[in-house]
Amino acid sequence: MKLTTYLNFPGTCAEALDFYVKHLGAKILMKGTFGEMAGRGGPQNLPPGLTPEGIIHARFQIGETLVMASDGPPERVEPMRSAYLALSVDSNEEAERIYAALIDGGEVFMKMEETFFAHRFGQFRDKYGVNWMVIHEKVPQRS
Repeated sequence: MKLTTYLNFPGTCAEALDFYVKHLGAKILMKGTFGEMAGRGGPQNLPPGLTPEGIIHARFQIGETLVMASDGPPERVEPMRSAYLALSVDSNEEAERIYAALIDGGEVFMKMEETFFAHRFGQFRDKYGVNWMVIHEKVPQRS
């Protein structure tokens, strides 16, 4: 069994994927549009608010993690509330770089700072409605 995160966007999926490629080094593994949809009547039968250029399904990879995504009807897609994608990085510099890039146009919940469990830790929602935690963890000291 495998658990994979699936993100829905209100018509901004392609833009969000480009953003994650640029700032997180994401790799797009597959991306299909509603216009390419076979069967089911094609793009003329799209729900209101969706366009033929919208993403019907995408698979991308951030580091070693697979993520899936698509566009949904804008009136039904809401920003994430209580779930976060947690990015663990190996340096303070990488944590600060990612944090600075992804908070642009977003909402900060916890500014990037040192905590008792991390050299750097921050929480925010990016401009696409995805909640993130960025962490450069401290190695626990053994007693």
